[in-house]
Amino acid sequence: MATFTFTPHIGRLPTPPSHSFPTTSSKRKLKFNSVATTTRASLQTSPPTLSDPFVLQLAETLEDSLPSSSSPFPLHKLRESSSESLLSTPWPSRRDEPFRFTDVSFIKQSQIHPISNPPQSSDLSSIPLETQFTNVVIVDGHFVKSVSNLTELPNGVYVGSLIDLPSESIAKRVSDFVDRKFVGDLFWAINGVGAPDLTVVYVPAGCKVENPIHLRYFSIHGGEEGSNELAISNPRVLVMVENGGEIEIIEEFLSGDQGRSYWANPVLDVVIGSEGRVKHSYIQNQSLNAAHIKWTSVQQESTSAYELVEISTGGRLSRHNVHIQQLGPETTTELSTLHLSVGNQTQDLHSSLVLDHPRGYSRQLHKCIVANPQGQAVFDGNVKVNRYAQQTDAGQLTRSLLLEPRATVNVKPNLQIIADDVKCSHGAAISDLEETQLFYFQARGIDLKTARKALIFSFGSEVIERLPSSSVRKRVEHHIKELLNPTLETSPH
Repeated sequence: MATFTFTPHIGRLPTPPSHSFPTTSSKRKLKFNSVATTTRASLQTSPPTLSDPFVLQLAETLEDSLPSSSSPFPLHKLRESSSESLLSTPWPSRRDEPFRFTDVSFIKQSQIHPISNPPQSSDLSSIPLETQFTNVVIVDGHFVKSVSNLTELPNGVYVGSLIDLPSESIAKRVSDFVDRKFVGDLFWAINGVGAPDLTVVYVPAGCKVENPIHLRYFSIHGGEEGSNELAISNPRVLVMVENGGEIEIIEEFLSGDQGRSYWANPVLDVVIGSEGRVKHSYIQNQSLNAAHIKWTSVQQESTSAYELVEISTGGRLSRHNVHIQQLGPETTTELSTLHLSVGNQTQDLHSSLVLDHPRGYSRQLHKCIVANPQGQAVFDGNVKVNRYAQQTDAGQLTRSLLLEPRATVNVKPNLQIIADDVKCSHGAAISDLEETQLFYFQARGIDLKTARKALIFSFGSEVIERLPSSSVRKRVEHHIKELLNPTLETSPH
């Protein structure tokens, strides 16, 4: 069993303004011990099955790391519901189908330290300034207003901490959302218990936000390279776009030190009202010694649109769980992802798209490049077209490029169709570069190494080119080339 270090809390969160939420002590009712478990079980028709000791000890450690001051009521409700889920959820193993190809045991074998305190001013000196976009800085799970740039927001748009929400109406919308019944996996629940705050991005009805909102997540604290320590952070963000609203979100996960070991466990919830539109770019470039396990949950009302472009290159273990529900007719969902494994890395995408209403549209393109003999990629994509989702048009394609003989990829495209009037397709391909393509270059006087570089970059560029922001796109292209060049220089091909 992993050992845990209890870090004493020093700083306190500010008291919420009077117009916000009722508050409850974060220390009350959430203790994961036998007394609390017995009390909860007595209020239910059937008592929950207790989780394994490791999960319970982790939950207790996270709870003890939370601020001792009062918490806004929605955050307390989130912690309550997440704690109940933890009580019956064991730590996953390779025997569990969702983790059959993804080994998370190294987290369990590590010494886990929750990051309890907001960053100090000395921790913020290494964070580069962002002047191009409105940006939110989240350091080790804590929203940091002092280094965020929240100027020039349109009227009615709010970006900031839950405790500073400006109106009762927004507060009620957030509270109602937290009351929903959706439950993710163990890591979703761990975030719900350990999140120190909820960062809210709110767009009122009919408002079109012209410039992107850049969410920059920094992981500063962690174990030295080669150590057995993992500092865990649980950032949580809610993006709520009312009817007819539009916004572009850029999520970027960065590391202060590329050699540190830590565990980033973020959750992003997206709610899109009728005729709303969200463009979402997600760029993951964390330490190669880190664990990065992310949840993205999206709810789309009728005639809304959601577009995700994901580039994931960092982490010893990187897993993205994407769950999308189309809750109305004529809804559009587009997912484009590129995963790159250049070291001893696992890049994992588990996606679930549920279509319940007529004339829904979805497209999913997943690409991965494994350029190391110890590298691994995993794709499990599920598209479910239910009975009333007639005249749905859904397509899914996954393509994997293996550049080393012992590189591994496991793909599981899954299309479940219950409706009978639909247009649906899916496909999967796994290969190295084709000899005919390389011959085409060589026949025109281009050497083999240059030919391989051109083909590999073009394979990934189909996804990179879909990033809406040109400046982000250029930065990602440069980073991909920096990662691939050393690998291609030493390739035996």
